[in-house]
Amino acid sequence: MQRLDGGAAVPDALAGGIVALGNFDGFHIGHQAVIGQAVGWARREGRPAIVATFDPHPVRHFRPDAPPFRLTTLDQRERLFASAGADAMAVFHFDAGLAALTAEAFVSERLVGALHIAGVVTGSDFTFGNRKGGTVATLAAAGQAYGFGVETVGPVAFDGEVVSSTRIRDALKAGDMATAAKLLTRPFAIEGVVQHGDKIGRTIGYPTANIDMGKYLRPAYGIYAVRGRLPDGRVLDGAANLGIRPSFDPPREMLESYFFDFTGDLYGQTIAVELVAYLRPEAKFDTLDALTAQMDADCAQARRALSAQHP
Repeated sequence: MQRLDGGAAVPDALAGGIVALGNFDGFHIGHQAVIGQAVGWARREGRPAIVATFDPHPVRHFRPDAPPFRLTTLDQRERLFASAGADAMAVFHFDAGLAALTAEAFVSERLVGALHIAGVVTGSDFTFGNRKGGTVATLAAAGQAYGFGVETVGPVAFDGEVVSSTRIRDALKAGDMATAAKLLTRPFAIEGVVQHGDKIGRTIGYPTANIDMGKYLRPAYGIYAVRGRLPDGRVLDGAANLGIRPSFDPPREMLESYFFDFTGDLYGQTIAVELVAYLRPEAKFDTLDALTAQMDADCAQARRALSAQHP
């Protein structure tokens, strides 16, 4: 799997590829359909399969003060695209220059000039170019002019509703991890570097691996049953607090995960924490004894929730 600069010419070995084009934040069922169609087309014709994505997300450029909303980092997307069969990921850096490109210029400079595409697959509602001036009809016309094929994938529904990143974000903010996981086809996962904290957890028998939330969407604050995935491949069950820790001053937003039956040093390592089930909202406790008693109960509940969910 290669990561390409979407503004530079592709290596010769990846020229003439079939490109899945979109934001693909979350890589949900609908995104998987688009990328799956591109990979299938590429394999039938013996061509490279490339997923083209945008980073940062266009919303971040146009609304820099928007609250965090990302579902996946670029690294997570790269691994997900590779697992779907893509040979490369092309990243279009979304800045003022890209935002100003007309739809026609985006096709001629980026898709044809840089990626040298033989075909492109998008969702049927995909728009691109300055002021969203380009549509799938624009792509089809450009394909006729430049000699590349165009295919589209219609909306994918689940439980009678169209699958979208917005629908997943709403589920996460409501603490509905089951719905989010169904639409993503996997639990929502937060990935980050384990940081040093105030180490209060270890004094009460609950040492935690602390991760900054970064640019991720904030799911419902509260206690979760989680699974941690370590760089060495180990998978650890645990319980986590996501929020501002109201029992401690000063408030500090963080994901703090306690992994059952684990001893080791995770500081400085990049881990992924899957939020499997929402257990309860955050609460403030007046004493460490009261907090510890509740953590005992939370961990027991988390074990029960995880026992019903296979890794």
